[in-house]
Amino acid sequence: MNVPSSHRTDSASVDSSSPPPAALREYVARAVRRYLSDLDDCPADDLYDLVLREVEAPLFREVMRHCDGNQTRAAAALGLNRATLRKKLREHGLV
Repeated sequence: MNVPSSHRTDSASVDSSSPPPAALREYVARAVRRYLSDLDDCPADDLYDLVLREVEAPLFREVMRHCDGNQTRAAAALGLNRATLRKKLREHGLV
């Protein structure tokens, strides 16, 4: 999927006329570091599933908002089949 340069997070695509955006991966890395730090000595079980559960709902909510509720456009933006998007929206109580 072609992503407009204004939406990319790699440094090569940053417009020199505006401040560089913080990469999404940096926000995620900071959040994971903070979460692991807060755990202290407790084991971090099922971290992958936890992150997916926590990230999916707001991702779908914001993409749907950005696409004015149009599931076809949202599915395309996410690189998903529309049926998969509908299933995920139901799973997260967003429809």
